Amino acid sequence: MIAFAGSPLDRADHLRMDSDALAAKMNLSARLLKLDGIAPVVSPDGQLEWGTLADAPMEAELVFLGLDGERACFAAVPPEGAQGPAYAMPAIWQAMARLGAQDLAIYGGARSLVDWHARHRYCARCGARTRLAKGGWQRNCDSCSAEHFPRTDPVTIMLVEHEDRLLLGRQPRFPPRSYSALAGFVEPGETIEEAVAREVLEEAGVKVREVSYIASQPWPFPSQLMIGCYAVAEDDALTIDETELEDARWFSRADVAAAFNDPHNDANAFTVPPRQAIANHLIRWWLER
Repeated sequence: MIAFAGSPLDRADHLRMDSDALAAKMNLSARLLKLDGIAPVVSPDGQLEWGTLADAPMEAELVFLGLDGERACFAAVPPEGAQGPAYAMPAIWQAMARLGAQDLAIYGGARSLVDWHARHRYCARCGARTRLAKGGWQRNCDSCSAEHFPRTDPVTIMLVEHEDRLLLGRQPRFPPRSYSALAGFVEPGETIEEAVAREVLEEAGVKVREVSYIASQPWPFPSQLMIGCYAVAEDDALTIDETELEDARWFSRADVAAAFNDPHNDANAFTVPPRQAIANHLIRWWLER
C-alpha cells in the first residue's frame, strides 16, 4: 500500500450535500480528529487520537472527513495553515512514522483539507471573507457568490532508465547521500507525458520516450497528487540544471539493490527515499520488475 492512500472512511458525498442530514450526524457518537495545529496527535500505541465534538475550539470550523460505520468523523480548521515546506517539519515526520497505513491515510486527507481552509479564508475574486460549505468540501463567498473548492496539484515523479541503469537526482535539502526520482509540477496545457519529458530535459538534459504510468499517491504537503511514471532515455549524457538539482547520476541495478538491502552501509552509492514517499515504491518496483 502506498502511504497516504487507502483511507477506511466512507467519504459519504450525499451527506455533504444535505446540511440537515449532516447536522444530525453531529451527535454524541461523532468523532473529532485531534490535531496539534496541523500535526497529528499520536497515542502511545501509535494510533491517531480522537475526541468528541465538544473538544473542538470555540467557533472553530468543522470539516466532515467521512463516516466510520455510522459515526461521523470531523477535524477542526486550525488558526493557521502549514508553516514552511514538508522537509522542515521533523516532528511531524516522526509522528507519522508511528502511524499504521489506514491512520496515515486519514491524517493525510484531513491535513490537506484543513490546511486548505486555513489558507483560503478570503475570496480570491473579491477579497471578502468566505464561509465553509458542503461539510468543508467547499467555501462560498456571500459577497460575490464565488464558489471555491479544495485544490489538488498534479506532480509527475518519474523513473528514467538507460541500459539497465536508473537516473536519480538530489536536491540540496536532501539528507546526505540521498537520491530520488526526478519530479515536477504539471503545467497548464500539458499532458502527463509532456510534463515528464519536459521536466527530465529541464533538470537533467535528457530526452525520454515511451512514458508510461506506474502508480499515484496523494501527498499532503500541502495537497498534491504524485503521478508516478517510467520513461526510457535516448542517451545517458547529463546536463544538470543546478538551480533545480545538486547532482544527478545513473545508478546500476546492483547500486539500487544495495541501497535497499543494507541501507545503513556508508559504502553504498546512495540511500533511498523514506518509505512514505512514492519514490521509494517506484524505485523498488524498478528493482523487482
